[in-house]
Amino acid sequence: MRNIKVPYGYEPEKALYKGTLIYYDSFEHTSDIQLDLAVQQAEQRSFAKLVLYPLHEQSVKRMYAEPVSAYYKREDRLHEWKRNRGYREVAIEGWEGKRKKYTPVDTALQHLMDSYQGPYFLYVTPDMANLLASYASFENWIVKVRLLLSQEPDVIHPRLTQYRQRWDWAGENTTK
Repeated sequence: MRNIKVPYGYEPEKALYKGTLIYYDSFEHTSDIQLDLAVQQAEQRSFAKLVLYPLHEQSVKRMYAEPVSAYYKREDRLHEWKRNRGYREVAIEGWEGKRKKYTPVDTALQHLMDSYQGPYFLYVTPDMANLLASYASFENWIVKVRLLLSQEPDVIHPRLTQYRQRWDWAGENTTK
C-alpha cells in the first residue's frame, strides 16, 4: 500500500455509476430492439453493468412448459448482438449453461449477487415478473432485489401488488 499526497479538504469523487441491472430471460423471442432498450435503461439509471442472464432449456421448460432452442444458440446470438453493437458494459452470464440443468431463481440470484456489485435490479418482462411472484421463494429474495419491468403490466400478480414499492416499469421514473 502506497501513501499519496492530496490537498487539504480533498474528498474522493463518488462513483457516478453503481449497481447491476440483470436481464433475466430465456432470450428466445427477445429482439435486438428489446436488448437495446435494456442497455438504454442501464445507461439512464446509471448502472455500472448490464448482465444478460439466459436461462437453460431445463429452466425454461420448468418455468413455461414450452420448447426453447438450445442454450448455446441463444447465448451465441447474444454474443453476436453485443459484438455488433460494441457494448463494453454488457456481460453475458454463462453460469447456467455450465450447470446444464434447471436452476431455481433464488440460486441464480445468489450466484449473481456473489459475482457482481449491488444494488441489484432484475430486468424482466411482465409475464416473467408475474411468474416469479408466484414462486414460494419470492418473498425471500424480493427484499434484496428490485424489479424493473420492461413494459407496463396488464395483469399484476397479488404478490407484486403487495411488494409494489420494490418494482417499477421501464417507462416510469427514468430519471432515477
